[in-house]
Amino acid sequence: MAKIEDHKYSIEEAFRECFYIVPDYQREYVWTDKEVQQLLADINEQFDTTERREYFIGTVLVSPTEDRNHFEVIDGQQRLTTLFLLLCALRQRFKGEPLYALLSALLSMSYTVRGGKLKTDLKLDPRYENASELMARIVEAEADPQATRAKVAAAGIPKFGSLDNLLNAYTSVHAFLDENYKDLATLQDYWGYLATNVVFIQISTDVSSALKIFETINERGVGLNSMDLLKNQLFTQVDPGEFTKLKDEWKKITAPLEKAKEKPLRFLRYFVMANYKIKNGRSDAVVREDEIYDWLVDKDNAALCAYKTDPFGFVRKITQNVEKFIGFTQARANDGQPSIAMDSMQRLCGAAFSLHYVLLLAASGFPKPLFEHFVRQLESFLFYYIFTKTPTKDLERNFSLWADELREIGEIADAKLQKVRLNEFVSERFQRNMTSKDADLADAMRRYTLGSMQQYRTRYLLAKLTQVVEMSFKGMSAQGPLGEFTVLEIEHILPNTPENDLRASFTDSNPGKSYDEYKTRLGNLTMLEKPINVVASNGFFKEKKAEYLKSGNYLTRSLVALSDVGKNSSITRINGKLKAFDGWSAADIESRQDMLTGLAKDIWATAPIDVG
Repeated sequence: MAKIEDHKYSIEEAFRECFYIVPDYQREYVWTDKEVQQLLADINEQFDTTERREYFIGTVLVSPTEDRNHFEVIDGQQRLTTLFLLLCALRQRFKGEPLYALLSALLSMSYTVRGGKLKTDLKLDPRYENASELMARIVEAEADPQATRAKVAAAGIPKFGSLDNLLNAYTSVHAFLDENYKDLATLQDYWGYLATNVVFIQISTDVSSALKIFETINERGVGLNSMDLLKNQLFTQVDPGEFTKLKDEWKKITAPLEKAKEKPLRFLRYFVMANYKIKNGRSDAVVREDEIYDWLVDKDNAALCAYKTDPFGFVRKITQNVEKFIGFTQARANDGQPSIAMDSMQRLCGAAFSLHYVLLLAASGFPKPLFEHFVRQLESFLFYYIFTKTPTKDLERNFSLWADELREIGEIADAKLQKVRLNEFVSERFQRNMTSKDADLADAMRRYTLGSMQQYRTRYLLAKLTQVVEMSFKGMSAQGPLGEFTVLEIEHILPNTPENDLRASFTDSNPGKSYDEYKTRLGNLTMLEKPINVVASNGFFKEKKAEYLKSGNYLTRSLVALSDVGKNSSITRINGKLKAFDGWSAADIESRQDMLTGLAKDIWATAPIDVG
């Protein structure tokens, strides 16, 4: 095999010193919003810690070309491409700032070639389909995603397959920055961490040798090292005659994770924290990704896992957890069947939050009804933490410790005692923490606008409010699928694109109040069927009222009038929490926002299970 060189690069060093070419024989860009958000969330999670430790994102396998410092990417292009798009988005935000010139140099650079001619190349150049032209347009545009898409369309570049994936990824990184870094000071701090603390190992050799190496490593790079090391450790515990059997059993772990596009190392971390009592020198009960193998080979932990005395039993335990884990990511309960409760929680968490899988794996041995009840309580708890934007690091230690308690509850044979213990757990662990965040949640909800969270979470919020009010109106106690409500349109009661006289009327009637602010506030949003939304259009509230009354959802109809049915019916009870409006002023929007805040606190609350 030819000479192999390796070099540790930070993100800034890599894009300053290297030109990366994705050859046309390589796989195209296939990452979706899920993978993009996961990479960004991984980096952000480390950035949020007080230690600001170096964060390793794996290996990149390249082959040098004839041009100096130009490399064909054999493995790692999904990560490199996503990081390049992140650099594009960062440059756009630093326009007019000192960092603008530096970031521009990390995207493209001019250099001298033979004959003294000047050549300019992108620092990442994908050469499949029309990707090179598309990437050049993104760099040249220096614009937000919407404007960039318009320029790409004007240039006649097709948008499908991998090209659409690139544009979607560019949109996704912008959304991530919009949500997490709204001012230049925090954005500059984030760039400082990304530039210097996020690192990878670049392995460079000739194409033939590189492709041979590529056959032996996973496309996600060094992220599987702890898995591979663990597998090798297990091989030392069995006779050579059982190697084939162990290899086949191990595939039952890795193949499903690969098929589901889940990071094996992330799963292994959650598996360890969910199934074993964690002790470490920090006394924080947390195992980080770069500590997994060291934790496993510790003498006491090796005995705890029993992989030396029963390697196949240990592998079967991991396999069973893989099945549960993938089921959870697909909104299935612990019996593998579709779950309304799991689906609702997944719509809240999305791809950006995954730490709750530690608790779900720990509780996977619960009887099905108990597990479903636990999921509903966990959803309420997570709602508080996600909508108050509490850092993930605040949950890690708790989740690892709570997993120990949940495993103990799962092992209780007496059904009544098991329920009692779970009620105690929910009260002590979930409700107590939620109560401490009551004021924070109320404040977040009263200030909530369409841009406060990703749109899928705003849609989840409105859908859940609509669903629960509808259940009360119909006297229903069993929650149905939330998907029936998330497919509805988000209606701006004060129109998003108003007629001129409407904007002027609002401004005159609400001095000191910004139309553009109030149109995005939670109190101004409701869920509406698409045909009705089209008819309601962009007119005044008084003109929309008749259309709102046609909605199949009581929360929207109640904007206009409350139905009076009985003296103590479920309808009159929910009416006590709702309000109808004659007009639609800034004060009305504020009033409805307060009303929805109150509803939210009622909806996302814990409840004990009947112990019978």
